[in-house]
Amino acid sequence: MQREKTPEWREKQKSSRGIRRGQRYRLVFQFPIRERYIARLRNRVENRLWHSLAACIDDSQTQQLLDLLSVPAGSRYSLLDQLRAGPTKVNATSLVQAIGRLQTIRSLGVTLPAITPVSDIRIAAMARYASTAKITALQRLPEKRKLATLVAFSCCMEATAQDDALELLEALLRDLFNEAVQADKRNRQRTLKDLDRAAEILAKACRMLLDDKLSDTDVRDSIFNIIPEDVLTHAVNNVTSIIRPDNNVYFNELDSKFKTVRRFLPDLLSRIHFEGNASAKTLIEALCWIEVNLKKKKTDNDAPREIINKPWQQHVIRKDGSIDFHAYTFCALKELQLALKKRDIYVNPSWRYADPRAGLIEGKEWEALRSIICRSLGLSSTPGATLSAIATELDSTYRDVLNRLPENPAVRFAENGDKTELILSPLDAVEETPSLIALRQRVANMLPRVDLPELLLEIDARTHFTDAFTHASEQNSRVSDLNISICAMLMAEACNTGPEPFIRNDVAALKRDRLTWTDSNYIRDETIRAANAILVAAQREVPLANLWGGGEVASADGMRFVVPVHTVHAGPNPKYFKEGRGVTWYNLISDQYSGINDIVVPGTLKDSLVILAVVLEQQTDQMPYQIMTDTGAYSDVIFGLFRLLGYRFCPRLADMGGSQILAHRS
Repeated sequence: MQREKTPEWREKQKSSRGIRRGQRYRLVFQFPIRERYIARLRNRVENRLWHSLAACIDDSQTQQLLDLLSVPAGSRYSLLDQLRAGPTKVNATSLVQAIGRLQTIRSLGVTLPAITPVSDIRIAAMARYASTAKITALQRLPEKRKLATLVAFSCCMEATAQDDALELLEALLRDLFNEAVQADKRNRQRTLKDLDRAAEILAKACRMLLDDKLSDTDVRDSIFNIIPEDVLTHAVNNVTSIIRPDNNVYFNELDSKFKTVRRFLPDLLSRIHFEGNASAKTLIEALCWIEVNLKKKKTDNDAPREIINKPWQQHVIRKDGSIDFHAYTFCALKELQLALKKRDIYVNPSWRYADPRAGLIEGKEWEALRSIICRSLGLSSTPGATLSAIATELDSTYRDVLNRLPENPAVRFAENGDKTELILSPLDAVEETPSLIALRQRVANMLPRVDLPELLLEIDARTHFTDAFTHASEQNSRVSDLNISICAMLMAEACNTGPEPFIRNDVAALKRDRLTWTDSNYIRDETIRAANAILVAAQREVPLANLWGGGEVASADGMRFVVPVHTVHAGPNPKYFKEGRGVTWYNLISDQYSGINDIVVPGTLKDSLVILAVVLEQQTDQMPYQIMTDTGAYSDVIFGLFRLLGYRFCPRLADMGGSQILAHRS
């Protein structure tokens, strides 16, 4: 039965529809209003940030910073481009230019107050934008934002320029000392014929000396009758000149390169202020002494002699007790090279060569935070309890392994001389079954035949990983089809082809200007890591990946690559790179076959020095606690650090059959 629509009923319906319509309007307009409010609030915060940074400089500094965006007469690049370009070649000229670049940045005189309302992260982000953006983009910025960006750049660039200079110094000193070793080897090879002739003469004389038929009184005359005295003396001198001590420092070869050192040493010692811990105090005094005596014809004799170790003494200290300036300089540079490597010497400001103790907690602050930190790591605040638990676990593990030995035919012990060695039988090869071969072929036939760009675009459509690529200025982009441009540049980088194969003038997202702009503003290390975290999370949701593993186990290993271009970030190693230079790409892969982190190190740096950074700096949602590596990443210190941080360090140690395994004794 249909209800009669009376005038009262119609009025009631109109009222209720008005209420619902008003609620809907409030819901519709609620989000745009909130977005506009957040946008206005964000603009106010950014304007306050720009004004705070711009207020740190005076009028003359303002003009200096604005001049960085102009192109000097007779040059093709602006001053900012010249400051952003780091050194590429390893030689004395490049080091002098790198130190000059540091001095130019310091001459701007831009410093932030000790207490500033601006966070270091925000300043670093603005400096990063100034380091990558085009000059025209910086010139178009509002005046206050332009000044604030240049202030942030000059504050952060001093540390970067100083690090570049020290990294170049390390590479130059390494090449200098290595070339001295190679020059000595070449000299010895050229004298092999003289050595053979001298050795033959001396061998003949020694045989006569050992002849029992010759009396002691006649042996000298007998030798000189066969070998003239001057010939024997010449042979002895030849052999003596070729003999090298075990701890040879190759000073004769280094001394021929002193002109190279003389080119960069004045600028290095006067413009880079070295600091150090207690063990480096004498070295710093030695460097100051070298700086004072560098231009003197007759050097003072009050040089700190504590840095002169035994191999250098015969070269540094003359017979009259005076100091050989050249030898002392090379001795100090060798010690400086080692101190920089161990961070006994450090500089400020710096990102890579800063004081390693600066971030340590000590004293009353450590006592206040001890319980909190130990609780977060799952450790006892007293060392004795933690060490007792580890010792008990170690003893229990030894006993379990010992009890299983009689039942394990793959493990046996064998006597090798006076030692007992552990022998582990290799695994037998498993033949591939016909069903496995058929399955592999079937899976291969099921794989779709697609081009790599199509595959990358499809993965982006499924995971939206390109959303992680943000603009260097941290502003939202208003261009369309940005994901296509990002995928194109990722393909260009991954395939090492450059953008040329992907340029399409009929597609706005693939025009040359768009790809260049995308590469300079979106493709950065932090955005690639953020995108990789999205892909790893997507891989974790695949059922097959969960059958492979749960993400608790990860394997770390490295690959060597030759670097064909000139760069200070590559190192030599004849075994892997022959005459060239290269890098090591060290990566961490989980048991779900997803790469969760990687790091590039110069040359062939020992894996144990970077393994912990690779594990701790990964930004994915996977938390592996068992880390598998090869022998290169092993060291006792790494075992202890991993244990303290709650990880299981599981290296695959090679040739450990003759190693001694120590047990804990109470």
